[in-house]
Parts: sequence; structure tokens; C-alpha cells
Amino acid sequence: MMLRILLAAAVFALASCTSIGPRADDTAWHDARQLVLVTTADWDATTGTLRTFARDDGGAWHERGDPAPVSIGRGGSGWGIGLHPGQAGGPVKREGDGRAPAGVFAIGEAFGYAEHAQTALPYAQMQASSWCMDVVDSPLYNRIVDARDVGDAAVRGSSEPMRLDLHNDGDQRYRSGFVIEHNPEARKGAGSCIFAHLWKAPGAPTAGCTAMADATMARLYGWLRPEARPVFVLLPQAEYERLKAPWHLP
Repeated sequence: MMLRILLAAAVFALASCTSIGPRADDTAWHDARQLVLVTTADWDATTGTLRTFARDDGGAWHERGDPAPVSIGRGGSGWGIGLHPGQAGGPVKREGDGRAPAGVFAIGEAFGYAEHAQTALPYAQMQASSWCMDVVDSPLYNRIVDARDVGDAAVRGSSEPMRLDLHNDGDQRYRSGFVIEHNPEARKGAGSCIFAHLWKAPGAPTAGCTAMADATMARLYGWLRPEARPVFVLLPQAEYERLKAPWHLP
């Protein structure tokens, strides 16, 4: 089995071409009907607030559910590579910097320890042989792969086993999660293996992912729909205020 980080792009391409929202919205995510928004105090903040929105046929966003706390990278955040145009100013996400990527990203495949999950997202059970490749020079960089398919030598050097419980003393952080499609073309050194997953403890920072409580992840699992072409947005508050109008954010 080989699970590609780029799966969400195919899901988007196969979805209906019906446009949602005003045609003046020329953003790459103009047809998204669901949006997960994380805002933080500033570039260096390691915690934030997650909110969820659905867009009606008239193009208006409506909040769904209650805000929830999340934690992000130990280094704060920095501009990532996603659906949004490049931005000047602010830090830029790099491999190993501990920053969570900021911007707008497709939501990819869900993953976890269980054989099945209660979610409409495409879901894959992770195995002891599942790894996400964070080795910059690897041809498999920024992909989740199975060593049984690609060989043990191909995953050598990766620090991202997808069964943390089996590799890290019962660690439950990857028991439920989904891929945030940062750096989908696997640009070398731009950052890899960015997920939404469970937190180790409330407020505990991550290596660059967005972490949350079990209940928050369960709500996202039950709410997100591939046909709604959902996107994940992470921005410091000042950037969110600056880009809210031009990016047609809620």
C-alpha cells in the first residue's frame, strides 16, 4: 500500500465543477463549501483557535459549531505552499523549523490506527510499516508510504512513523488525523508531513502540525465532506484581517 500526500488534488479534480460563491472570487478555493479556520495571536504563537464554516449557495459563510483551542508548531507559523498566492513579509516555512505552514490548503486523506473511522473523508489505516518521508533528498519526500511496498531502505532516515503508538511507547497523537496539503509538489526543503492530529496534552506545541482534543477531531471527522471541497486555513490574526476580504474568507 502506498498513500500519496497528493490524493486530495485528485479528489478536487474529480469533484463537480459547479462554482460556489461570487464569480468575482478568483481564488483557487472559490468552490469550497467547507472551511476550517485556525487563527493565532502572531507569527510566534504556538496556540490558536479553530473555527469551522460552511458556505451557502449565495456565497456567504456561516459558522458551524463552537470555537476550539488548538496548538501548532513550537516555532509558531510561517508561510507555506498551498492554494494561496505567494506572500511578501513574514517568516517562510522550512523543513525542521518547527513552524506550522500558514495559508490556505486542501484537506487530504484521513488516517489513524483503527481499521475504519467514522468519517466521509477518504481514510487509511496506518501500519507499523507506514512512514511519512521527511528526508529532504528522498524521491519520496512529503509522501506517506509503506515500507512493505517501497522497501526498508527507502524509508531509512525518516523521523515520522505513522504508528506512533508502536514506535513511541503508546503515543496516541496519530490515532486520528488528516493530511493538510502543504507543499503538494514536494519542493525540497519547504516542509513535509503536515497534519491535523490529536494533541499530546492541551496546548502542547507540535513540530509543525495542528493538534487538538479528541472531541474536536471527532467533530471534524463527522463534519467534513470531500464533495464540499474543504480547505484548511491557518493565519496569524493580523494576516487574517489583512487577507479576509481579498481571499473571501469568513
